[in-house]
Amino acid sequence: MTKTEVAPTKSIQARVVVQRFGGRLAGMVMPNIGAFIAWGLITALFIPAGWTPNAHIAQLVDPMINYLLPVLIGYTGGRMVHGQRGAVVGAVATVGIAVGASIPMFLGAMIVGPLAGYLVKLFDEHLGHRSAPAFKMLVDNFSAGIIGALMAVLGMLGIGPVVQWITQGLGNGVQALINAHLLPLVSVIVEPAKILFLNNAVNHGILGPLGIAQAAHAGKAVEFLIEPNPGPGLGILLAITFFGSTRAARATAPAAIVIQFLGGIHEIYFPYVLAQPRLVLAAIAGGASGVLFFSITGAGLVATPSPGSIIAVLAMTPSGNYLGVILGVAVAAGVSFVVASALLKFGRGKEESEKAVQVSAGGALPA
Repeated sequence: MTKTEVAPTKSIQARVVVQRFGGRLAGMVMPNIGAFIAWGLITALFIPAGWTPNAHIAQLVDPMINYLLPVLIGYTGGRMVHGQRGAVVGAVATVGIAVGASIPMFLGAMIVGPLAGYLVKLFDEHLGHRSAPAFKMLVDNFSAGIIGALMAVLGMLGIGPVVQWITQGLGNGVQALINAHLLPLVSVIVEPAKILFLNNAVNHGILGPLGIAQAAHAGKAVEFLIEPNPGPGLGILLAITFFGSTRAARATAPAAIVIQFLGGIHEIYFPYVLAQPRLVLAAIAGGASGVLFFSITGAGLVATPSPGSIIAVLAMTPSGNYLGVILGVAVAAGVSFVVASALLKFGRGKEESEKAVQVSAGGALPA
């Protein structure tokens, strides 16, 4: 076999690995998109800055994002590995990391859920089948309970601090780029961090304080536009609506657009990117283009828009800056749409991609 024949084989193998990885993420996230949309609607409607504020109903928001959604992901991940027993233990383990962290632990759930399910699978294959029939139920229940408890404690004490360390490292990277006057390159850090559900930590913990200092001096700050810009997410969701590789993604993306762009709940599009990790390149391209346009035109906001909807962004725009802000959001959306569409191959090979994802996810994706 010649070198020219070996290279394509390695390329195909690498692509298969990436497709399987994306399929596993899709298998954990996409079946729970309905829960994400439910949380997004409640958040967009009832939080203090929402369309119809209601403090009593808004109490649902934090428990859903901090506990319900991660547990659903961990449950689904465990079930993919080892059926119902894996699902139960995966959910228990996910509660541990959810309680032990100050940010939503979606990424942690994608790790600990399948891991817990795998440990139960190993136990059943090597020890569980040896138990006497009279004690099988007892052994099954206690083994699941013990493994779940241990994984919950490990997640609480181990994964939470690791994610906090990652967040701090991202913050240092953002600060270094800003100090070097390379503001558009901040998107190289901010957009992947957003996809990992670290958006609030980056925005309020890093960019917010920087923007406040700048706004106190100049009356506005571009830092307030970096993370809340709804353009990159809008472009990605539009591309998925037209060229998504699965029917489930294409069917739910339009509703996600309303929640993301008008409601400002950016988290609604993160699962779509996690399901197809290459789309993070579209987010980076859109974010960097928007920041570059904002910088060139001198656009900025007077405060952090929360939530990051186009309505909140315009509400925080100083008089005379509306055109620059609107065009910057449009540029970010347009660039992310074009890049995401290209990454999705403009609809070519939809059925092949869908079949590959379904097979690699163990048939977990809905038709």
